[in-house]
Amino acid sequence: MNTVPKYPRQPWNKGKLVGQKAPLRERDIWAIRVRLQFVEKTRDLALFNLAIDSKLRACDLTNLRVRDIAHGEHVSPRAIVMQKKPSIPRSLKLLNKLEWSSSLGCIRRCLRSEDFLFPSRLHGSEHLSTRQYARIVNAWVTAIDLDPTMCGTHTLRRTKVTLIYRRTKNLRAMQLLLGHTKLESTVRYLGIEVDDALEMTEQTEV
Repeated sequence: MNTVPKYPRQPWNKGKLVGQKAPLRERDIWAIRVRLQFVEKTRDLALFNLAIDSKLRACDLTNLRVRDIAHGEHVSPRAIVMQKKPSIPRSLKLLNKLEWSSSLGCIRRCLRSEDFLFPSRLHGSEHLSTRQYARIVNAWVTAIDLDPTMCGTHTLRRTKVTLIYRRTKNLRAMQLLLGHTKLESTVRYLGIEVDDALEMTEQTEV
C-alpha cells in the first residue's frame, strides 16, 4: 500500500534561481579590480585576475601551486595545468598586464614553490576550498551592487571567453580556451545559440 510521506522532501532548487550564471560586463570587471586595489586586498585581487584570465574551473583554480604559475622569481606568462575535468593538460596564458600580475607576484614571494598559491586561512585546510572561493566571489559582486544569485564562480570562468566570442565568433578558439573536449559543450556552456538568435532578431527590421 502506497502512502504519502507526512513531511514530503522539498526539491533542492525550490525558491532558488538555477541555470547558467551570466558573465561579467567589462565595467563590472573594472569595478571589482578598482575596489580590491583601493582596500588593498592583494590576495583577492590576484585571485580575481587569475580567475578571469585563466578561465579555470573553481576546483582547478584553488588547487594551483606556486610552481604551476612561476619560474624562479617571475610569474610565467604561460603555464600548463592538469585540469580535473577532463583529466588532460591545458595550456594557459596568464596575466597579461604588469600591474595586474604584480599582485600575484606579491603573494608568490611569500610562498615556497611547492606551496598552494591560495592557501586557506582556516585551520586544517591546505588551500582555499571551492566553497570558500564561492563566498569570496559572492562578496565581490555584492560589493558592486550586482545580484549574487545571478553570479557564481562560473561567472568568472565564462567572462573572458564570452567577451572574446562576441568579437571573433570563433567557436573553435573558445573550445580550446575552456578546455572542452566537445564543441557542443562550448555551445551549451556559453549559451551561444540563444544569444546569436536574439542578436539576429534585434538586428532584423520588418
